[in-house]
Amino acid sequence: MHILVKPLFDIKSCIVMEITVKQMMQIEENGHQMGFFRKLMMENAGAATARHIVEHYSDLPSKKIIIFAGLGNNGGDAFVVARHLAAFGCMPTVILLGHPDKIKTEEARSNWKILEKMNSVNLILASAIDEIANDVDVIVDGILGTGISGKIREPYSSAIDLINQSNAFKFAVDVPSGLDPDTGIVNDKCVKTNITITFHKMKIGMPKNQNMCGKITVEKIGIPPEAEIGVLA
Repeated sequence: MHILVKPLFDIKSCIVMEITVKQMMQIEENGHQMGFFRKLMMENAGAATARHIVEHYSDLPSKKIIIFAGLGNNGGDAFVVARHLAAFGCMPTVILLGHPDKIKTEEARSNWKILEKMNSVNLILASAIDEIANDVDVIVDGILGTGISGKIREPYSSAIDLINQSNAFKFAVDVPSGLDPDTGIVNDKCVKTNITITFHKMKIGMPKNQNMCGKITVEKIGIPPEAEIGVLA
């Protein structure tokens, strides 16, 4: 005997292509409450970003890669990127823009602690940034993500300037740091990237400023569609 189980959600809710930051935060919270914890989202986001970098370079181990990481979950995503890249044979350098004690979430802290045990990842703590090596091939922006408001403080501000001055190929994790993902507006300054890997759904303002975002790719990170119930119209 076959039993037809009707879905508990309206599949039409999955058709919405662009969302706001507030909607994304609620979807993440709903997913977390369902048991798909934020640590899993972070793992999948970082792994997806690393995969794009790996696919972009056939000679990845020969590339010099610098990953800029802030103290929030965008930095946590970047820590995961570094771990996955190390597994593919390169030795990335992670520049943490602050002190590890100031990392804001448990998910990001746990991923930082893993990096501290890895000799295959170079870690630099930076209270100020005044230069980037000239021979860098790839820069990964994991500084601010969606957490942008007002004027950008140091050392983030100087890091963004130096990233933009570099000739390296640039990837942004989720959102280029400094871009308002709801409007596409840059209120202060912003990392100008070649490729942006954003997660779950397109943030509504990003297509309005592809000059900063570069090529935008949306990656699913395992959040159940049911987490969208009551969030998307």
